[in-house]
Amino acid sequence: MTAQDRLDQLFDYLRFASISTDSQHTKDTRDCAEWLVAKFQKMGMSVDLHPTPGHPIVVAKNEHKAGRPTVLIYGHYDVQPVDPVELWDSPPFEPTVRDGVIFARGSTDNKGQNLAHILGVEQSLMEDGDVPVNLTFLIEGEEEIGSPNLDPFLEANRELLKCDVVAVSDTGMVAPGVPTLTYGLRGIACLEFKLTGPFVDLHSGIYGGAVANPAMVAAQIAASLSDAKTGRVLVDGFYDAVQPLQDWEKETWSRLPDADQEMFEQTGVPQLFGETGFDSYERRWARPTIEVNGIGGGYQGEGSKTVIPKEAMVKLSCRLVPDQDPDEIQKLVASHLRKHCPESVKMEIEPGHSGHSYVMDPNTGYGLAAQKALRATFDADPMLIREGGSIPIIQSFKDVLGVDTLMLGLALPDCMAHAPNENFPIENFEAGVRMNRALLKELAK
Repeated sequence: MTAQDRLDQLFDYLRFASISTDSQHTKDTRDCAEWLVAKFQKMGMSVDLHPTPGHPIVVAKNEHKAGRPTVLIYGHYDVQPVDPVELWDSPPFEPTVRDGVIFARGSTDNKGQNLAHILGVEQSLMEDGDVPVNLTFLIEGEEEIGSPNLDPFLEANRELLKCDVVAVSDTGMVAPGVPTLTYGLRGIACLEFKLTGPFVDLHSGIYGGAVANPAMVAAQIAASLSDAKTGRVLVDGFYDAVQPLQDWEKETWSRLPDADQEMFEQTGVPQLFGETGFDSYERRWARPTIEVNGIGGGYQGEGSKTVIPKEAMVKLSCRLVPDQDPDEIQKLVASHLRKHCPESVKMEIEPGHSGHSYVMDPNTGYGLAAQKALRATFDADPMLIREGGSIPIIQSFKDVLGVDTLMLGLALPDCMAHAPNENFPIENFEAGVRMNRALLKELAK
């Protein structure tokens, strides 16, 4: 198989608009899952498409033989919405290469990364006739909406999915060419609140000063969640379970390249901001946060329309660290919101999706094997990091299957995941194919 053959297959995979959150793309998402089934069948693996109340789950296996470790490789074929589409420099579902970089929705998150593993296995099967481990692929279509049906699937299929370790490439590298093993992820807890005032939008001159403005109150409540100067969350009890970094982590992270300048260039912000007393790595990887993800209400069109809107809404997400419990955090935040809501408006609170944080020891057993594979692939010592994002299913693998997860990232800091112009270097895609082969050889030992 040539490099162009591999690239052509990735392009075919990326053309599916498998947006899991949008019901208009249900067929696209199903078609993408069936494309994976056909791919595994062509490779000679046994494969099943498992229905769920949402999008289907693909499970593929090689022949499992006694005496070999069993490795489960996880990925997801669903992608984020593409809005705002006008900010894309090329169509999001028509892969385009510019200067050796693939631009398309899902190129990094997660189709490019999981297909690299699939093609690594295919190359081993073509050249060696087998891979040195018992292998299970588990690829779902709902990661971008919190994997609501994967936990029940794990519980119902413990024997089918029984393994010794899980491998995932859905994380990042600290810099180009720097191999990176992620051993921890933040958890997540989402919720939103809606404020209702008058029955209809009111004239702001006639009623202003006598009727509370839901949009104004929403902004005030949102502002109450954190200290504008220190960045510290002001929800009572929010930090009670937070665990500090271990000494070895502080020492390891101190050797990482400075990220502040790169963050300036990537984001365009005039100044970085975060919780006082912590550097950028600690703020993003080891400290909890609360963010406003969306806020709205009232007139949104051109020019002025002088109204007091009848309602307003705010969407929130909390990123969590060990040992914060998502359900408890949702309750604490909801209590804070109610405490700060005046009687002049009515409040409705809707909890959203959630997931636990995850952390493992990367310097024992399979973690050391993963480090060897990364070193062999990139010819450099791997960096050991946590990440600020959330993959809720990683902790579920630990809870249900009783195994740790190796997160071997291939995404670069400027990959623009979840944003317009998501991208993935061809170089990293090819490195992923090599990494898969090296990883399975190391795990077999």
